[in-house]
Amino acid sequence: MSILGGMPSQESNRPELYEEVKLYRNARDREKYDNMADVYALVNTLQNLEKAYIRDCVTPKEYTAACSRLLVQCKAAFKHVQGSEFPTIDAFVKKFRLDCPGALERIKEDRPITIKDDKGNTSKCIADIVSLFITLMDKLRLDLRAMDELQPDLRDLADTMSRFSLLPPDFPGRSKVAEWLATFASLQASDQLSDAQARQLIFDLETSLNAFHQLLHDSA
Repeated sequence: MSILGGMPSQESNRPELYEEVKLYRNARDREKYDNMADVYALVNTLQNLEKAYIRDCVTPKEYTAACSRLLVQCKAAFKHVQGSEFPTIDAFVKKFRLDCPGALERIKEDRPITIKDDKGNTSKCIADIVSLFITLMDKLRLDLRAMDELQPDLRDLADTMSRFSLLPPDFPGRSKVAEWLATFASLQASDQLSDAQARQLIFDLETSLNAFHQLLHDSA
């Protein structure tokens, strides 16, 4: 046996080297890092979506829907980390050295690249309409069926469409939303849609959103 083989290593005399390193020491710190991770992931995803669209890997309709959803999520997630350390999303990106010029441009303009902004407040109306369609469908797919969980968003969708001057009066999505609002008006707050009703509502929302995207494409 060699002499060195029988000698204890320096590492064996330092048990702290084997301790797990944690980023947080309490629940508050953990939430902070979780929130930062959410923002990081969303910005990175938005950047990759921009690249995918440029490379023609996604259709304009798929891109518009995904980008609108990510912009809403980014805005909501950043509110949980915004403060003296990260006053703006640019400060967050700089801190973590994210290479995401495309994502920052989308966040700055607050609209997908497929939506033109040449008619005053048009872009915000479009983004809000798309976001509300997606929010409602997401809720239904998560089995949220109570009237008071769905009706406020459906009402906001109807109101936003009514403010959108470029939307024709005979746009089928208007009548569909109006019909569902009439259905909800006959329900109590805790009443739930049946499986068949939820499935039909998802279909009507998806069909209306596709028609809305086609309208934007035709008018571009």
